[in-house]
Amino acid sequence: MVPLRLDGVVWRNRAILLFDRIPMPVAVCDVYGTVVIANPAMAAEWGTTPGSLRGREVLELFRPQEAAQVERIAQALRLGHRSRYPVSVRWDAADGVRRHGELTADPVGDSPDGTTTLLVLVRVLGDAQEQAEPPPPPPVSPAEARVLELVAGGATTARAARETSLTVDGVNYHLRRLSARLGAANRTELVARAYALGVLAPGVWPPRVSRAE
Repeated sequence: MVPLRLDGVVWRNRAILLFDRIPMPVAVCDVYGTVVIANPAMAAEWGTTPGSLRGREVLELFRPQEAAQVERIAQALRLGHRSRYPVSVRWDAADGVRRHGELTADPVGDSPDGTTTLLVLVRVLGDAQEQAEPPPPPPVSPAEARVLELVAGGATTARAARETSLTVDGVNYHLRRLSARLGAANRTELVARAYALGVLAPGVWPPRVSRAE
């Protein structure tokens, strides 16, 4: 018969071997999210060894996309809840690629009153696609802005001329320049493209240009 202590060592070694062979990033953390032990797949995301991750904060390694998710998990753990908690995360891997995935924290412990640890698993969903910053709206001069605002509000060319102290030809000149800059074929398309490109502020009446130079 195998002594109880030796039997425990055997099972512990088998568990560690299984832990190390799991192909997805896995770590055991304390209740505050500090890494106690990590498997090679977890360390590979950072181009390091499992031992070097010990003592690191898991939510500094894997950045949550929504801070509110983390606060809800912390509150649940304070109340002793033992559900599975998924968090959407992003991180910059060792190969320089920004990835995104789902981090799942499973509270584990010997008893409801015992010390709780977290089994953290990371499911890699792919490379994170950075959203390009939208281009700034095409610039318009103060005179063009005023003409565009009046026309967008339904003013005729004659009324726009009176309101801006320009001639009718002057108003048409500014409209032609605006149409060429925004790629509009007519006045209706000019107004529509001005809203689509952010030249005219959405949800504002009377119409207002977002920014005039």
